[in-house]
Amino acid sequence: MKVNIPNLLCYFRMACVPGLAALAWTGHRPAFLVLLGLSLTSDALDGWIARALKQESQFGARLDSLADLSTYMTVPILALFLWPDVIRREAPLVIAIFLSCVLPVVLGYLKFGRLPAYHTYGAKLSAVLTGIAAVLLLGWDIRWPIYTAAPILFAASFEEMAITAVLPRWQPNIRSLLHAVRLAREQGHPIGRRDPA
Repeated sequence: MKVNIPNLLCYFRMACVPGLAALAWTGHRPAFLVLLGLSLTSDALDGWIARALKQESQFGARLDSLADLSTYMTVPILALFLWPDVIRREAPLVIAIFLSCVLPVVLGYLKFGRLPAYHTYGAKLSAVLTGIAAVLLLGWDIRWPIYTAAPILFAASFEEMAITAVLPRWQPNIRSLLHAVRLAREQGHPIGRRDPA
């Protein structure tokens, strides 16, 4: 276990998942929203802190992706326990958001045999906006923020899938599709072909 501040934030986010599950099971809506807010805040801060403290690493990038995936896979299901009417009413959007979070991970895993850990600018922006919008939707039934954040999330998801298509081998912390294209060209690989090494 590699211990530094950004990684501790990732471990905290992973530890929030069973806590959120317990709160959903026992019907504690306000506490669920508070813990979810703390989890999302840790997600917004970990990458920035890693860069500021020069603690970026492949391990940290992979840990962050695992923490993100565990959160994105469970929160919609847990929210269904606490806010069934809201989740059912917004089901098409919730499913689209869920798929946007999962499909880039699946495609990255199929190509590289591990979770993608790109942490693009678009993904970070969309995570912050979607997280805030989700809390506003669940806590106060304010709908417009989630409909504003969703297209940004979809664009970030398509960018991550395009990055997977472009990169010849797994590489963390790819900030944008342009960055991925530049890396592939600099390494002398045909765009999109997987590196056999």
